[in-house]
Amino acid sequence: MPYLKPSLTFKIIFATLFAAIIIGTVYGTMMYAVVQSDRSTVERQDSLLALVVGKMQDSIAHDQESATVWDDAVTHVAEGDREWMAANLGRWMNSYFGHDAAFVLGPTDQLAYGYSAIEANEDVAFASVAPDALKLVKKLRKRLADGDTAGTSDRSLSIGESDIVRISNRPAILSVKPIVSDSGEIAVDEQHQFVHIALRYLDGDFANTLASEYLFNDLRFEWRKDGREGRSVFPLTSRSGQVLGYFSWVPFRPGTEVLRATEPVLAVGGLLVLAVMSAFVLLLQGRSSRLRESQSRLQHLAHHDVLSGLPNRAAFNAAVEETLLKSQAAILFVDLDRFKNVNDTLGHPVGDKLIAEVGSRLRSAVGTGVLVARIGGDEFTIIIPDPKMNLVEKLAEDIVAAIRSPFEIDGQPILIGASIGIAVSSSGSDAQDLIRRADIALYHAKEAGRNQFAIFGQHMDDLIRTRRDLERDLRTALETGDEIAVHYQPIYASNARLIGVEALTRWRHPTKGLVQPDTFISIAEEAGLIDRLGEIVMSTALTDAKKWPELIVAVNASPVELRSETYALRVIGLLDKFDFDPRQLEIEITESAVLEDEEACRRNIRALREIGVQIALDDFGTGFSSFGRLQKLDVDRIKIDRCFVGEYGKPGSNAGIVQAMIELAHAGGMRATAEGIETPEQQAWLINAGCDELQGFFLSRPVVASEIERLRSGAVHEGGAAAG
Repeated sequence: MPYLKPSLTFKIIFATLFAAIIIGTVYGTMMYAVVQSDRSTVERQDSLLALVVGKMQDSIAHDQESATVWDDAVTHVAEGDREWMAANLGRWMNSYFGHDAAFVLGPTDQLAYGYSAIEANEDVAFASVAPDALKLVKKLRKRLADGDTAGTSDRSLSIGESDIVRISNRPAILSVKPIVSDSGEIAVDEQHQFVHIALRYLDGDFANTLASEYLFNDLRFEWRKDGREGRSVFPLTSRSGQVLGYFSWVPFRPGTEVLRATEPVLAVGGLLVLAVMSAFVLLLQGRSSRLRESQSRLQHLAHHDVLSGLPNRAAFNAAVEETLLKSQAAILFVDLDRFKNVNDTLGHPVGDKLIAEVGSRLRSAVGTGVLVARIGGDEFTIIIPDPKMNLVEKLAEDIVAAIRSPFEIDGQPILIGASIGIAVSSSGSDAQDLIRRADIALYHAKEAGRNQFAIFGQHMDDLIRTRRDLERDLRTALETGDEIAVHYQPIYASNARLIGVEALTRWRHPTKGLVQPDTFISIAEEAGLIDRLGEIVMSTALTDAKKWPELIVAVNASPVELRSETYALRVIGLLDKFDFDPRQLEIEITESAVLEDEEACRRNIRALREIGVQIALDDFGTGFSSFGRLQKLDVDRIKIDRCFVGEYGKPGSNAGIVQAMIELAHAGGMRATAEGIETPEQQAWLINAGCDELQGFFLSRPVVASEIERLRSGAVHEGGAAAG
């Protein structure tokens, strides 16, 4: 049988069919992969949007607690202090957290204060919110009356109510929180309970931010489903299950984009099938890799702090529980001292950079294998597995030293400190109990004077009890004034002439002996006793100094006193009572006191200077001093802090800084006084540097009034400095 060669037509048809089968198989495989890839991506975006909206409700409630769980808030709203409410519960909520409106309701749901970024009239603004807000307020008040604490935790400090509602034809999250005491020392009953309402719209800026941060293409809010193909929708549902509207966006479809890019190539024919397949596989792999990287970044953001790059509170809590399952652990709570002053004086951008620098120093200090987290504004935590106490204490000392070392942000030197609370787990310890202990230890570290650490022990309960006893005894002591004494530390001119004294308070307790000022002055400030204490000290100092007409008598003003609207009037009243020359009196203030309420402090300073009282800025150089701020404060003298003087003669001493401080004072027409002089070398150095006045143990320790009489007579006192 003769061999029949396939015809040209057959060959063409066969080749065409073969090519079509190959191309069809490849195309079908690609379509399946495209559909699966697109479906997986859309599902991930749906889940991500649900998570973000849910977390936003929790975040708004947490934002509120930064100001509603606060003793000051309970006091100021009860007093109807609208200026305070505007600064802390209204405008600040908008500028710092982005809330669109905030309202404070009184015990009978009357409007005590209102703020809206959209409507200037608070009554009109609240009227649009009231129907939905009052429903939540009613539920909250019932829960408070029933003693319901469900939902509270270490993150959520108070109960609350929130819902997704329709306000002024816009979707919004509405959250209601009670205004309660953070210390537990101020009880609030139902007849005096104020509540705070926060409002955040979910369209507009929120939708734009959501689209930008999480890569949602053309994200917008719609009251009804769009109905157009190619868009994904997510329903916004209230607590009752009612669908209020929908978020709509164009979903990211990596597979579809790849397919469109490769379709022209597929049309070329069967000869390019393998090349097309290889290109598709590589392209798809690249897109999938970028998607995985994006998911990884989102996962990282969910468990890490943006500013410092450290794990956040959620990651920290999980790490504590995981560590305790495997071994014992030590927790260090690190709280920055004077960080608020940085934000207030230098601005939040500088504060943000400082937080990042602190995080970097903490990582360097702890080394590898130890987790460092940031759980709040200026709060950091450290977890040490299988701790050895000597190493834990050494680490705490290193951290305090590292944070005390000056920072330099945008050319501005910044001095802050760190207080640390330490808790070590024992058999059967759970995570929350260990965290609570570390927090208590942190409180004790701060009470002990800051820039140090404290390890939790059962004795801390005794210390709290002791502090309450001291407060009671101090009240009794101030009623009679018999236990309060005043000593005087001499101040010498550079030529060794006695020119003044600083009045220093002493409390001789009948059973506990001498109580240090650092202890009882802070108690007096917190217990509202500082005005009475200041009156006793001022009266004693004026009485004694009447006998020393050639000497200036310096009296320290507590930050609490200086912020009082009546402080200047009280001082003027005492000057009249004792017929004392105002030019002989000097009031010493600290810059940190002025930063708390600058306007009130400046009014007091201005009133006192107008009658001739001199003003000295104490502890200069330890805060955020600048020539511009010195000019604003309008002081006569700066007192260079002992920490700069004590470093003289050591490697890396502050001699240049001290020289600059003295020149800064002289340039502003002020005198400079150095504190803490303990050696003749320090005395000689400061005199050569042009320092006007000197004070310290080398020259004279604080003495009683009768010793000042002896020094005035020209006798040589301890350090060899002569009076006269």
